[in-house]
Amino acid sequence: MEIILLEKLDNVGQIGDKVSVKPGFARNYLIPQGKATLATPENIAKFEARRAEIEAKAHGTLEAAQARAAQFEGQVVRVKGKAGPGGKLFGSIGTSDIADACEALGFAVERSEVRLPEGTLRVVGEHQIELHFHTDVNVALIVVVESEETEALADRKDAAEAAEAADGAKAVEPDGMEE
Repeated sequence: MEIILLEKLDNVGQIGDKVSVKPGFARNYLIPQGKATLATPENIAKFEARRAEIEAKAHGTLEAAQARAAQFEGQVVRVKGKAGPGGKLFGSIGTSDIADACEALGFAVERSEVRLPEGTLRVVGEHQIELHFHTDVNVALIVVVESEETEALADRKDAAEAAEAADGAKAVEPDGMEE
């Protein structure tokens, strides 16, 4: 099926390109989303009349995506998960978990913008992922997966030390007599 692209699309083409795609892709995705139109003589004429307007809109979208990407430069996102003693997570950290962690930091990120090149995160540690804001704008983001167990163990250890110190203080009375 011949279409005219109204947006730049990865692995398809640039704005204004007349390309041939599978009919289902055009009917079910490109045309309803406003990313393309059928390549009829009337639509080609309409596109050429509006080319400057469409390209200006695309340029504005690209600038907005670049501004969003600049906010994420050097950011580190921390996500907690339950893990075993070897650092392997019970379950995994996926795109929605990362998007929620970014939201908690005050950054608006859609689940569909999070790209996990190695699949879901299944071990504790530092991982590099990618945020895809536009066909030309990708940003690397560091995600640190921390174990909830580690924090809970540290809290229990601190509580045990505090209790031990309190017991030691009670054990000796000021008059030298023990309880």
